[in-house]
Amino acid sequence: MATEFALTELTARYARAVDRREAATLAALFDPDATFVLPPTLTGTGAPTELRGSDVLASAVVDAVTHLHATRHVVHQQVLDVDGSAASGETYCTAHHVYSGRNGFRDNRIALRYHDRYVLGDSGWRFARRELIVDFSEDVPVTVPE
Repeated sequence: MATEFALTELTARYARAVDRREAATLAALFDPDATFVLPPTLTGTGAPTELRGSDVLASAVVDAVTHLHATRHVVHQQVLDVDGSAASGETYCTAHHVYSGRNGFRDNRIALRYHDRYVLGDSGWRFARRELIVDFSEDVPVTVPE
């Protein structure tokens, strides 16, 4: 159970680092040669986009949310398969992207899943590969406290 807890904590730390726009923290959560796969739904391209290298992908993730007023990534259930120093899993998440619209603030909420592969190294568990899958999204008005 200690391994499962460590992997669950890794995904929670990822969500918090994105919300805080902490690229260095994000990079440290990934293996240096990690791959991050983004779906065409988010990139506007006709095929999935693969980012390689912990620094490159951390910078790209932070750059993608910097223009927003706020984000909140809520991690839900997680199913894990552990085999020694390697593991895989599926993590459900709701990503809130708050932005300023014509008539006030709006939240572009995305129901998504991550298909993850993890690797155990000298500094603990890290992401080796993270593939983002969009299930659906909705855009709704929200109130942001002043």
